[in-house]
Amino acid sequence: MPRAFLIVLDSVGIGGAPDADRYGDSGSDTLGHIAEACAQGRGDRAGLRAGALTLPHLGALGLGLAARGATGTLPPGLDAIGPVQGAYGHAIETAAGKDTPSGHWEITGVPVREPWGYFPVTVPAFPAALTDALIAQAGLPGILGDCHAAGTAIIDRLGAEHLRTGKPICYTSADSVFQIAAHEESFGLERLYATCRIARDLCDAYRVGRVIARPFVGTEREGFRRTAHRKDYAVEPPGRTLLDTLAQSGRSVVSVGKIGDIFAHRATGREIKPAGNAACLDAALAAFASLPDGGLVFLNLVDFDTDYGHRRDVPGYAAELEAFDARLPEIHAVLRSGDLCVITADHGNDPTWTGTEHTREQVPVLAFGPAVAPGPLGRRESFADIGATLARHLGVAPLAAGRSWLE
Repeated sequence: MPRAFLIVLDSVGIGGAPDADRYGDSGSDTLGHIAEACAQGRGDRAGLRAGALTLPHLGALGLGLAARGATGTLPPGLDAIGPVQGAYGHAIETAAGKDTPSGHWEITGVPVREPWGYFPVTVPAFPAALTDALIAQAGLPGILGDCHAAGTAIIDRLGAEHLRTGKPICYTSADSVFQIAAHEESFGLERLYATCRIARDLCDAYRVGRVIARPFVGTEREGFRRTAHRKDYAVEPPGRTLLDTLAQSGRSVVSVGKIGDIFAHRATGREIKPAGNAACLDAALAAFASLPDGGLVFLNLVDFDTDYGHRRDVPGYAAELEAFDARLPEIHAVLRSGDLCVITADHGNDPTWTGTEHTREQVPVLAFGPAVAPGPLGRRESFADIGATLARHLGVAPLAAGRSWLE
């Protein structure tokens, strides 16, 4: 019985979606702009990397060709050397949004058509009824922030005041999200999680997709840094996902990284949540090596998004892409006859773009394995085609959305 390995390179978009102008993202291109910056010397950083973006293994799978299909332009340095070794294409998101849950849910067969609730770009950003209830129910002395902000910047700005007052830092972004940052030691990690659970219940009335706990440590003198104990409190997917179908069929599922949080821990099987892309890939490879027949390992690599996309760090993003590329041979090595691996993304986060938010982009679809025929998959009209293909490959019931390229 075949197995499947699904890898989401969080935010590695390959060019603006057809409706990108509705989101202010027309012309965005995460991969293409990183490649251009590197070719022009703007991706260099001493001690980190230099020169053109070098992704030989992803290029061999057809990443550059997928990007050319999405934008009409082959990113510099992403020529496939020799025959293409994978099936490649580009997919369009049909969900109303450019956030992490929407992207992942659509990948697994549940496009969210109804728009999320968002908070206005005002100060305060949150309705008084929401903040008053959070303060009362969580026993808080008040909150700080109450605005749109980048996570690291607002912690740097308000971290010292948080330590003095005990008030957590609450902020949002262009995503449907309510984020709460607090010091792990002075405020307490479990107290932060409890506060977020209260906020999750309160945010349901506003159709907010996620409440995120953003713990940090440090002092005003030494500086503050976020820790690996982030936790997302998402609403459940509004339909039957590939994960639900696999669970109902008695199949093994291993979720690595933030997958459990994204799916509200529904049908996510065994959850493993190491810190960092390298550790997450290590865990996923080990899990896949012992995965029973008919099972799925589902991996999210979030550092592309959180550490480099939102921080508009081109050299860091480029280096992380090259680090992942260097490990593609390890992924090939764990695949056995009948296995299928799919590499994709959930949205874009162009580090050359204005602001610090996600960008509405198409995503790559790279499929490979010992029996996968290489060649073009073309334009996929929904991320859901990925879930539909995996369902067919694994021999479980079809999903409600998506069209398998195996048909």
